[in-house]
Amino acid sequence: MINSKIYSSDFETALDLGRPPNIKTLFPNSKALIVSGKYIDTGMLEKGRCMTIAANGRNAFIIRGALMAAQRANAGIIIEIARSEGGTQAYCAVNLWNIARQTDAFMNELKITVPVAIHADHFGIKKPEDIEPAKTEITSLFDAGITSIAIDASHMPDDQNLLANLELFPFIPDWAGLETEVGEIKGSQGLSTDKEALFLIRGLNAHGIFPNWIALNNGTTHGIETSGTGINVELTARIHESLAKYKVSGAQHGTSGNSSDRLKEIALRTRTTKANVATALQMISWGFQVNDYGNAIMENDAFIKEQDKGVSDQTWKQMQAFASANNIKGGDFKKLNLPFEAKFMAQPKKYRDRMSKGVEDFVYSLLTDVFNATDTAPIIIDAILKAQSHDPGPKAEKIEKKSDWTKEKIIEKASHLDTDKGPDGNFDD
Repeated sequence: MINSKIYSSDFETALDLGRPPNIKTLFPNSKALIVSGKYIDTGMLEKGRCMTIAANGRNAFIIRGALMAAQRANAGIIIEIARSEGGTQAYCAVNLWNIARQTDAFMNELKITVPVAIHADHFGIKKPEDIEPAKTEITSLFDAGITSIAIDASHMPDDQNLLANLELFPFIPDWAGLETEVGEIKGSQGLSTDKEALFLIRGLNAHGIFPNWIALNNGTTHGIETSGTGINVELTARIHESLAKYKVSGAQHGTSGNSSDRLKEIALRTRTTKANVATALQMISWGFQVNDYGNAIMENDAFIKEQDKGVSDQTWKQMQAFASANNIKGGDFKKLNLPFEAKFMAQPKKYRDRMSKGVEDFVYSLLTDVFNATDTAPIIIDAILKAQSHDPGPKAEKIEKKSDWTKEKIIEKASHLDTDKGPDGNFDD
């Protein structure tokens, strides 16, 4: 248990004003300040040259640890799960429909008073046929407490990506945080360009859509970073500069495995306010040995379990046996989340506590020493009090003409984009 901050009159007012309608309906008596993703972005921009963690809550211990770290740092954060991690074909017990409930419960239990957004990350649209069923699913996510979403149609050509975003936007509440993406996250191949990013953001702007974040393929990968290439800071800064008048922030994906220096550069030199961390938190919660970047260290193609950290030795042996029997190796260890969540919960308290504590210490270091997110919580609360609403409103204004961005003109404009999408493959979460 962490030391709680005293509930102030400002906090009580922010609690009343700042929680979106779906959160108030689901948790009418809650003391958890769950807010729109818009407010998290607003707080980071107000402080300047900082970003916060978007912690992928692949298990309950990651969520608890990230929340405790945020309270220690007095920072607003995002708790998220990607569609591939926690969607209808989930490999995690935490999913898009229970992550808000778990987060709210933990915030009340631990007396967390910092603002937290609940984000549906990488809501993937891989082909036009995915759009129609997505309309119902997106609605269900907000019914379940999501307060921010990433529409990721980057798997498709640029015109289809934009058209998918336009078609799905009406199913997202106007108060919710919104992320869009150009270029699949696939490492050094198929890097995003300023022309692609401008095409997407200009087309959205023409239709009165102002995303909080844009995610780029700027050199990172999901999962275990093995290339050593990581974030291309120069490319990111150049694209963000080209988008400056549209006031869209950056969402940095594939953060695990990047050096602290590189992450500090992203915070200092770009408009990035959201940094996704997934694999590192999973590995740390389990007690695997990681380097300074949060990247798991392997020996003879096997993970190294640290003594007195993470899961119990007995649970680790069970995980190894399960992985061996099912030919699960390397980055596919993520598939152990679903079959082992209950086993993690069934461990003695000392093991459960140290799983969360490992995450807490790692996230606290990121927030305070790397991301510069310390003391952003009161900035966000002040923003809520100033707006007197759960919705701070759009941070951008309409610049483009809708008549220039009809479906026919979108297709025609896209035909002139010279882009390299990189190799085909499975680049989820």
